[in-house]
Amino acid sequence: MSFAAPSLRIMRASDEYARDLAGRIGRFLLVMVGLAVMAVGLVTAPLPGHLGLPILVVGLMIVLRNSFKARRRFVRMQKAHPKMIFPLRRLLRREPEVILVLWQQLLRVERLIPHPRYRVLVKARRALRKALKRSAHQAAARKAAVAHKAIGVAPATIPAE
Repeated sequence: MSFAAPSLRIMRASDEYARDLAGRIGRFLLVMVGLAVMAVGLVTAPLPGHLGLPILVVGLMIVLRNSFKARRRFVRMQKAHPKMIFPLRRLLRREPEVILVLWQQLLRVERLIPHPRYRVLVKARRALRKALKRSAHQAAARKAAVAHKAIGVAPATIPAE
């Protein structure tokens, strides 16, 4: 037999106020941390290496998750300048496509070069794609030759490209 009464905590108005105040203070502190991380990312962005942009994006994520006003401004900027904000949105996803965003930004910067002769990224991508396609064809031809040899059938000749 137990004489202990069950603990029934009644929700008080002061508890709700304290919880609300603690939430606001916590969000404010997280926004300040996010702004500090963004400042560090902004300072390290021009330095050698590629550490500035990811730090900047992490700080932006912290700020956008904890500030309603910043989120509203971000959405407004996104509607006003979708081409500029879209890469940031891709980096803010749960599984960001960092390499694809980097490639897209490199191509965008390369378009600023006035003469097409000096634009090397598109040419390099096409050459790489051609080489990969050629090596895939050669690998398939070798595989077919091995299969024909195992069966005892003479393989058809494949003209060199």
